[in-house]
Amino acid sequence: MNSHDRRIALMPLDDRPVNVLLPQDVANVAGVALDVPDASMLPRYREQGDTDALAAWLRERAADPSTTHLVVSIDMLLYGGLIASRTSQDSVREVVGRLDVLRDIKRERPELTIFAVSLVMRASNSYSNAEEPEYWKDYGKDLHVLGGALHQQLDSADVGDVDALAEVPDGVVTDYASRRVRNHVVNLNALLLRSEGTIDFLAITADDTATFAAGSAEQVWLRHWMRFLPGARDTLMYPGADEVGAALVARAIASADGIRPRFEARTAQEGGFDLVPPFENRPLIESVERQIRAAGAERVESGADIVLVLHAPDPARHDMFRGYPETPDVDAAEATVELVRRSLDGGSRVALADVRFPNGADAELLSRLAAAGLLERLEAFGGWNTAGNTIGSVVALAVAGEAGRASGAFDAEASKRALLTRLLDDYAYQTVIRSEKGADLFPDRFPLADEAHVENAQSVIRDDMNQMLRDTLPGGDWSVTSLTLPWRRSFEVAIALSRL
Repeated sequence: MNSHDRRIALMPLDDRPVNVLLPQDVANVAGVALDVPDASMLPRYREQGDTDALAAWLRERAADPSTTHLVVSIDMLLYGGLIASRTSQDSVREVVGRLDVLRDIKRERPELTIFAVSLVMRASNSYSNAEEPEYWKDYGKDLHVLGGALHQQLDSADVGDVDALAEVPDGVVTDYASRRVRNHVVNLNALLLRSEGTIDFLAITADDTATFAAGSAEQVWLRHWMRFLPGARDTLMYPGADEVGAALVARAIASADGIRPRFEARTAQEGGFDLVPPFENRPLIESVERQIRAAGAERVESGADIVLVLHAPDPARHDMFRGYPETPDVDAAEATVELVRRSLDGGSRVALADVRFPNGADAELLSRLAAAGLLERLEAFGGWNTAGNTIGSVVALAVAGEAGRASGAFDAEASKRALLTRLLDDYAYQTVIRSEKGADLFPDRFPLADEAHVENAQSVIRDDMNQMLRDTLPGGDWSVTSLTLPWRRSFEVAIALSRL
């Protein structure tokens, strides 16, 4: 079966572009067909996905002999999506029972490869209940602090009093703790599925965490069982969430082609690999190592197929959601530009992960790369949301390129489209347009209620992106033909590109 005939079925984490369209870009680069459930089955923001229909879809795809791999978000299969995993009322028994569909599929078709990802539930350090239970608006930060305080008492022999509990009613703590227990039981069951061989590869990733947090404590316990279960010792656990579907699609493509791309990781910032990025709990180099392995590749010191350049985290921990930094680090930007230039001029294919800031690319870096004519020479680019999100998506696209070249199915136009999409989303939109016009385009809390306001925002963003394609970005013969705000908020845009 050649790459044009085989299919991968993806059950995504939710319906947002990074979970549906980005994996599609990865598959397109390698010339592989990717199936996803119909939108009617998927969640829509806080509306839970149809778990029965999703399970039936998975069985149907598994029964198709052209399907070689299933890539499964356990959060989607069991809860009906990411937000539902935090907010639904489904019992532990109900959600764990939904895992049996994977056992049934493996029993009926043992040669089918199943890759899966299950998330450690986050504890957002905010009072926003947009993606959390309703009580988060009153107790969100307090619950985040509580999780960190309990983590620091993990080795204590006494239950004792927890000062962080003082401001949170018992009923709220009980509900929140029960949801975390449910999530933890699911992750333990996922380890059992890997141990018994139902799942061929498992990633357990941590969504928006911190060094001390409820989720970080749960990772200690999960690590214990990963060591204890011989069949689960190859499980990868690392910071990430929305990029994992794309990474596992890349892993499926590479494994089907029998290749294992080699990456050399470089950064121009001294000590950059030792920094712990915002919203994560491990040094950057550990995330890089695990992201590369999750995508079916390996990290090497020399002789690499791809040079992965990382624009290391900002020591001041600025977040691009707040707009441009007051004092740009010109020296750091210029050093990364020179590293990209040297790597390209040395004959390497270069993938650039800009993890300087969460929620957008470094404008100083991108403007200099554009002026030097280096953007169009990149194999892949990313600079969105967390460091893990960026690294995983960049690595996935680069792996797809290597696999496509090896199989003869590499699609150069799809690769250019994927590169431009990330430049438009992560730089043109998240960094430039949102920093300069966000207050006018998004004056209210999301979701935007007024349809005319939504349409105006979409029109302004699309027009500004097309202007940047003509003036700054290497896309003079491309155009944004469609731009939508899927969740009617500023965090994500869905971009459709075509050649003029």
